[in-house]
Amino acid sequence: MSQTTPSTDPRRVFIWGLVAIALVVVASVGVIFVRSASSTVGNFGRPAPPRMSHDVVVERLREVAKLVATEMTLRDVVIYEQTRLRSTKRVLLVVTARVSAGINLAATKVDLDSTARRITITLPPAQITSVDVTNVTTYDESAGLWNPFTSDDRDEIQRRIRIQLRQTAARSGILEHADQAAAKALRDFLTLGGYTVDIKRPLELRQPTG
Repeated sequence: MSQTTPSTDPRRVFIWGLVAIALVVVASVGVIFVRSASSTVGNFGRPAPPRMSHDVVVERLREVAKLVATEMTLRDVVIYEQTRLRSTKRVLLVVTARVSAGINLAATKVDLDSTARRITITLPPAQITSVDVTNVTTYDESAGLWNPFTSDDRDEIQRRIRIQLRQTAARSGILEHADQAAAKALRDFLTLGGYTVDIKRPLELRQPTG
């Protein structure tokens, strides 16, 4: 009894070959898609760490300078007295003013270590930036016959008012408050993405209050 061998159809072989190739391509694409998808899912919702640069730090310094300008309202008594030819002139004034203090950004030094994620800022001492006299009330003014008040006296009185107000503001703690406010604001603004902020101050005297 003879055994019959099925005949091979070339067209059927060709079709099955195309199907096999298509399956291989689909499987490869599926692997690539799965890998890409897993990578995407792994990074989804995870923002890139913030990139800090010297320019970013300087820009935030400008923002801080606007925010931490310390201002206080003062009221003080100023007495001016001057004697000439045994004649004395004297005036007592009650003065109200707004005094502002802040940091001089031009004297600020910034060092950025991206590897150690550390920002070192050297801040100068706070300075009194402005004295705005809002009111002057005269309570007592007297002048001798040979020693009247002149325009030079008025100019000197204005100069002494500003000097005394600066001294009074400094004694009231405005400079210390501006120093602390600047340091805190800088740490709050720059402590991002694991960066450490170090605040340093140079060994120098404050500006004269007189």
